[in-house]
Amino acid sequence: MITTHSLGFPRIGAKRELKFALEAYWKGQSSLDTLKQVGADLRQQHWQLQSALDWVPVGDFAFYDQVLDMSFTLGNLPARVHDFHGDPLDNYFRVARGRSAASADDHAQCCGGVAAGEMTKWFDTNYHYIVPEFTAETRFTLDASRLLAQWAEAKALGVQAKPVIIGPVTYLAIGKAKDASDKLALLPQLLQVYSELLEALAAQGVEWVQIDEPILVTELEATWQHAFNLAYQQLKSSRVKILLATYFGPLVDNQYLAANLPVAGWHVDAINARHEIVPLLAMLPAHKVLSLGVINGRNIWKTDLNATLDWLAPIAERLRDRLWLAPSCSLLHVPVDLESEQTLDGEVKSWLAFAKQKLDELQTLAVALSQGREAVKDQLASNQAAITARRHSPRVNNPAVKTALEKITPQLGERQHGYAARAAKQAALLQLPKYPTTTIGSFPQTAEIRQARSQFKAGTLSIDGYQAAMKAEITRSVREQESLDLDVLVHGEAERNDMVEYFGEQLEGYAFSQFGWVQSYGSRCVKPPILFGDISRPKAMTVAWIQYAQSLTSKPMKGMLTGPVTILNWSFVRDDQTRAVSCYQLALAIREEVLDLEKAGIHIIQIDEAALREGLPLRKSEWKQYLQWAVEAFRITANGVADETQIHTHMCYSEFNDIIAAIADMDADVITIETSRSDMELLDAFDDFNYPNEIGPGVYDIHSPNIPTEQHIVQLMQKAAERVPAERLWVNPDCGLKTRQWSEVIPALRNMVAAAKALRANA
Repeated sequence: MITTHSLGFPRIGAKRELKFALEAYWKGQSSLDTLKQVGADLRQQHWQLQSALDWVPVGDFAFYDQVLDMSFTLGNLPARVHDFHGDPLDNYFRVARGRSAASADDHAQCCGGVAAGEMTKWFDTNYHYIVPEFTAETRFTLDASRLLAQWAEAKALGVQAKPVIIGPVTYLAIGKAKDASDKLALLPQLLQVYSELLEALAAQGVEWVQIDEPILVTELEATWQHAFNLAYQQLKSSRVKILLATYFGPLVDNQYLAANLPVAGWHVDAINARHEIVPLLAMLPAHKVLSLGVINGRNIWKTDLNATLDWLAPIAERLRDRLWLAPSCSLLHVPVDLESEQTLDGEVKSWLAFAKQKLDELQTLAVALSQGREAVKDQLASNQAAITARRHSPRVNNPAVKTALEKITPQLGERQHGYAARAAKQAALLQLPKYPTTTIGSFPQTAEIRQARSQFKAGTLSIDGYQAAMKAEITRSVREQESLDLDVLVHGEAERNDMVEYFGEQLEGYAFSQFGWVQSYGSRCVKPPILFGDISRPKAMTVAWIQYAQSLTSKPMKGMLTGPVTILNWSFVRDDQTRAVSCYQLALAIREEVLDLEKAGIHIIQIDEAALREGLPLRKSEWKQYLQWAVEAFRITANGVADETQIHTHMCYSEFNDIIAAIADMDADVITIETSRSDMELLDAFDDFNYPNEIGPGVYDIHSPNIPTEQHIVQLMQKAAERVPAERLWVNPDCGLKTRQWSEVIPALRNMVAAAKALRANA
């Protein structure tokens, strides 16, 4: 018999129950007990949805982030939260977002909370994790209470459970040393705590433990490869069986290392590393289980089950009961249940599988391999019909778009003149002060905005009524910015539900779900649009809104667009053509919008590429090819304008130091970036690289409710001025402000503007 299991399940709930419970608690509208009960209810629901599996994951549920959970399990808390008392979950939220619920933080109000933990992307996904912090003084102490409690819950419900934890080498690798210490020097004491954790699980009757080591799919120096051997030689004495899990890519030069680690089983991503599986079989010891991730855990297309069975059958015959089947990675990265969708385009819906449906596919494969294809002939026939229909659908392929791609030339990506000449013309036109202030684009999505959008979609508010409501919100945003005395204004994006979905809704080749939410971080959820066909732009998407906003003020108004790479990376993308081709299609479509904004008299246009870096392959040897087409796509989008038009771009949580040359090649006149949580560490890149254009290092951490002081902002900008000439610096928040409240935004921006004026006065 084939064993089936899952590496993890979406935790937000099919209706975003966790999101709403978290936000209610943080606002003081519900109790901690209520929040914990929602968590318990969701875990039970998710275990039930996975009940057909032989092994169900436990410990994959987190109230904010699984990496932060691991930090608390290991007792690795930043010193700044050591003196807080009360429920551990409140301390957990302080690390995650700077503070917990107001009632839990009364004693800390004088300080405005604490600095939130740094946040960055989980490998090449759009999920953010809280970065573990290390110093030479770091000491680990086990707190297994969370994991043991969830194990006990599952056991009481009769769940055949498999605890899931992040492995010791990956945990160290994805963390950050806050001093000059060597992270690997912490490995011996860290392994002692891992040994204690595995023993605590064994004492409760745990048989299998899944240890995630995705760092194995990256390029590892010899010292880190040695760390793997050291770690698992020590952990092999544990009484539990270890399933070592890798995912998100092939192992390449780490194949032999991984295959020979002393563990009972090994999970490999057979979506991204299929070409490695047959050679790996020759390395696999005869006693070891091999788990193959044969269902894509990162995308929403149905699996071609017949083709997968053709490939799997000889492997199953060879391994027999040593073969396990699973999704390629945790299903955290896909929506919960396709059955919830009632308004999704029916034809496109027939091509899709969300988390619940992916587990159904997994069971079909397992039954077919164990009992023969005849036992699931109806499921296989239905699946084949959907695969064939999608492959031949005329809605997928547009000859006109393909013709346009063939006409792309290098000249499309070139500005008329270099930055120096453009900067002089832009300065003469815009007349901005030193240290100009702006925001990244969005302002709070108020209850009034959400209500008007909901009523419009439900048909109870007319198009005229909806547009009037949005214009009222745009007017409010403009007046607030004028009152604050910001230099370059934005319209606030009241009409936009999401920075990617908004554009996708107006482009040909996209479809949209109603409940296709996935977690980005904490309570923040996104609903990626579904890129199913060739992309084109039927009409202007933003021009009327930006023109209206500009009509309200004499100050310059930024046109706000999302760039082609970010639209691509934050969508569920096609798997039937390369990502580069899809990106070029998007570039041509957004280029048309840029040119229309310029024709409408908009002199500053921001093209956000927040997701440029997260699209990087996990191996540096493959970066060059990706950056070549990604940067070219941006340049095609941006560079058809006159010298006087100032092009901005924005990147958040980009860790861009190692791709700074590629970012410079984008040749945006101004780049705004996240730097506040890292205390301007991202600007270290400019110690060795002379960035040629203007830059706005973010000084207001918008992912925390904490309000930055004028003094703190001045200090951050002074740090920036040590690396970038002051005449090329802008002052701005880290990111858009849609998730914050006006009561937070106004004082924060007031302090930001005051800081900019203080900097000018002292220049």
